[in-house]
Amino acid sequence: MGAFAEFERALIRERRAEGIAAAKARGVYKGRRRSLAPGQARDLIDRAAAGEAKTALAKDFGISRETVYQYLRAGVQSPQDPR
Repeated sequence: MGAFAEFERALIRERRAEGIAAAKARGVYKGRRRSLAPGQARDLIDRAAAGEAKTALAKDFGISRETVYQYLRAGVQSPQDPR
């Protein structure tokens, strides 16, 4: 019984991977939406460069401090998914 379950699970995993690859090729599977628009990200970076506290920036933009740091590390671009 266990061998059949493992085999079935492997088939499911393979089909799911194929489906995800096909969706990415169609441009449907894009991942999570960014927290800030590009203009907001530039504003965040400018305000941080001016010396504003990261905690205050996080509160103003409605994001976590870690997300603030991700935007600062990435520059003007949106941060990459940490996954």
